[in-house]
Amino acid sequence: MARLAPSIKLLRSLARAAKANQRLTLKLLAGSTPPRKRPPRTARPPPALPPLTGQWLTGSLAPIDYWLYLPRTVPDNVTQRGWPLVVMLHGCHQSASEFAEGTRMNRLADAKGYAVLYPQQTLSAHPHRCWRWYDRATQEGGGDTALLAALIEQVIKRFPIDRCRIYACGLSAGAGMAAVLALNHPELIAAIGQHSGPVFGAGHSQMGALHVMRHGAPLGADAAIGNLLERRSALAVDGGQILPMPPMPPMPAILIQGALDQVVHPVNQEHLARQWLQLNGLPAGPATKVTVKPAGRSGGRSTNALELHDYLVGRKLMLRVARIAGLGHAWSGGDASLKFNAGAGPDASRMVLAFFGRHRRQA
Repeated sequence: MARLAPSIKLLRSLARAAKANQRLTLKLLAGSTPPRKRPPRTARPPPALPPLTGQWLTGSLAPIDYWLYLPRTVPDNVTQRGWPLVVMLHGCHQSASEFAEGTRMNRLADAKGYAVLYPQQTLSAHPHRCWRWYDRATQEGGGDTALLAALIEQVIKRFPIDRCRIYACGLSAGAGMAAVLALNHPELIAAIGQHSGPVFGAGHSQMGALHVMRHGAPLGADAAIGNLLERRSALAVDGGQILPMPPMPPMPAILIQGALDQVVHPVNQEHLARQWLQLNGLPAGPATKVTVKPAGRSGGRSTNALELHDYLVGRKLMLRVARIAGLGHAWSGGDASLKFNAGAGPDASRMVLAFFGRHRRQA
C-alpha cells in the first residue's frame, strides 16, 4: 500500500485540475471574457503655429550683435507713430535666436503689431553669455547698460519706432539686466517685464550674484532703490552747466516667477515687488486685487495654476506679480524642446505683451 500512495495523490490533483478547467470553459462559453486593456492615452498635440511672415534682420553695434523682428502687416497707428518695440534680453547659456524661438514672442508680435529687438551678449564679456546685471558699474549706467541704451538709440534712428512705447523684458540674468536698463534710462523704457529675475542693485560680483539668486537681498533691496533715487536727484554737469536731473518717472512692471525655481529662488520676486512698490510710491501692503486661476487646459495644452497680485494707482495697473505653481527656472508656455522653456502655460509672452499694451511713456 505504501508504494501506491503517491499514485493516488497524483490522481486526486489531476481531478481537481480537470474540474477547474471545466469551470473556466463554462465561463468562456457563457461570454465571461477577460477585460481588454485600454490603449494608452496619448497627449493631444499643441495647436499648429502660423508661419512667420515678417522680416528677421540682423545687425551689430560693436561689440553686441542683435536680431530685429518686424511684422509684415503694418497697423494704421504704426504709420503715424512708429512700431512699439520690445527689447528681449536672453538668460545665461542662451543665444538671442534661441530666446526668440523659445519664447515664441515673434509670433505674438505678428498678431499684435510689435517690433522685437534681441541683443546678444558676447562670449568675450561673459563665457556663459550672462548679462552683467550684478556689476556695480553696470548698475550705475555703464558697462552693458550703456551698450544696450546705445543699441536702442541706433535702432530708433534706423527704423520707425514709437519712442513712447519701448519696453524691456528678460529671463533670469536678462530680467535683471532689463531692470538695470529701465531704471538708468527711464527716458527710453516705458515698462518692464521680469521672468525669474534677481533683485535689483545687489550682488556686485559673480559670487555675490549667486548669493542673491539663492537668497534675494532682504537688507539691500530698499537701500538699492534709495540710492537710485538719490542719484536721480543729484546735480548733473552738462556742457559746463550744472543742471538737476529730471525726477524718476513711474516705471510699471510685471514680475513672473515659478514657484519651484531652484536657480533664482522665488524670494527674489518678493524683494523685487517691494522695490517696485517703493520706486512707484506705493505702500508695501496687500495688493489692490488678487486673482487665482486653477490649473487646467488652454489652447490644447496644460496650464499651471496662476496667482496674480495687482497693484493699482487709481485705475492704472502699476505692478503685476504673477506666481506660477509647478514651474521651475523656465519661460512659461514656451517651446519645451529648447532649454529654459516650459511647455505648460500660462503663456508668459502673452502675459507680458498684454501688460505692455496698457502703458505708454509720457513724452
